[in-house]
Amino acid sequence: MRTLPYLLLALLLSGCASVSLERDFDPSRDFAAYRTWSWMDDKLAYQPDDARLKSDITEARISQAVAEQLDQRGLRQAADGKGDLKVQSVLIVDERQDQITTQYGGGWGGYWGGYWGGPAFTETRRVDYKVATLQIDLYDARDGKLVWRGSGEQVMRSQPPTPAEREQAIRETVTQVLSQYPPR
Repeated sequence: MRTLPYLLLALLLSGCASVSLERDFDPSRDFAAYRTWSWMDDKLAYQPDDARLKSDITEARISQAVAEQLDQRGLRQAADGKGDLKVQSVLIVDERQDQITTQYGGGWGGYWGGYWGGPAFTETRRVDYKVATLQIDLYDARDGKLVWRGSGEQVMRSQPPTPAEREQAIRETVTQVLSQYPPR
């Protein structure tokens, strides 16, 4: 009986395994005019600014995936660092809570009335979990204004992924986020 709550939790979190995408952009901008890009001084920002999140390996994976996806969309990385767009990624990890209520037992009523069965009870548990968001921001290099933002949010697994799984998850998330660029 003790495994039931854990099974329900696993099912709940596995149902949230997909990436939730959002985007926003400045509709007054001519996105066809943007041909090149370069990184902001901080390629990857972390929120919260926590040493446990920061990793040169993660930064390299995200940077490479972003560069590949921008290239596939016809944007070329400026060799001199002076592209039409300035790019920055932000990795955000939030602690969240949810409540799960489970009802057990209870009786059934018969055709002629009456009631039989065991007692009913309800159990409510608080579930703590982490959500990772990868946000990609594109700024106009001339005026420094944000022109496009895309993000992908996903519930993090309780078991740490392998390095290969991390790389694949980053590539898939960046691909999905940048699939919304350029805006149509």
